[in-house]
Amino acid sequence: MLPEIKIRPTTAADMAAIDALLSESYPVLLGGDYTAEVLETTLPVIARARPELLRCGSYYVAEDAGGRALAAGGWTHGGPQGDVGPRDVAHIRHVVTHPEATRRGLGSAILEHCFDKARAQGITWLLCQSTRSAVPFYRTMGFEDRAEIDITLEPGVTFPAVEMARVL
Repeated sequence: MLPEIKIRPTTAADMAAIDALLSESYPVLLGGDYTAEVLETTLPVIARARPELLRCGSYYVAEDAGGRALAAGGWTHGGPQGDVGPRDVAHIRHVVTHPEATRRGLGSAILEHCFDKARAQGITWLLCQSTRSAVPFYRTMGFEDRAEIDITLEPGVTFPAVEMARVL
């Protein structure tokens, strides 16, 4: 990771920057693992920032010295579909790196930051609904595959993913 990168919690004011990061990243990074038909129906849903994540205090952005968002991601007690389980289990949420900034350690830095913050809150297990494209990355970060899943994004729109888990 470059020394001029800063990781900080997001706020509602980061909506436009995170929207841009997601909409510039997902079409490029997911294209090799999903059909055009799947991307056509799912990108309008997944490539948008989630206001509740931006305000939660455990969603982070990695910015360059000029304040440009290059990566983002976080964790929550509640799952992506709103379910809440045991207090020592948390969910990794909406991790993304700009295509021009991949392979520079930004995603790893975001996840390591999440690991540290989650441990401090008593989290002992992390779950993740990974895109097919990100499975190798999550494996290198200590996650193990649990099952292939279909995530219902909205009525009639599903997204193929892989559920993964990691002990902290």
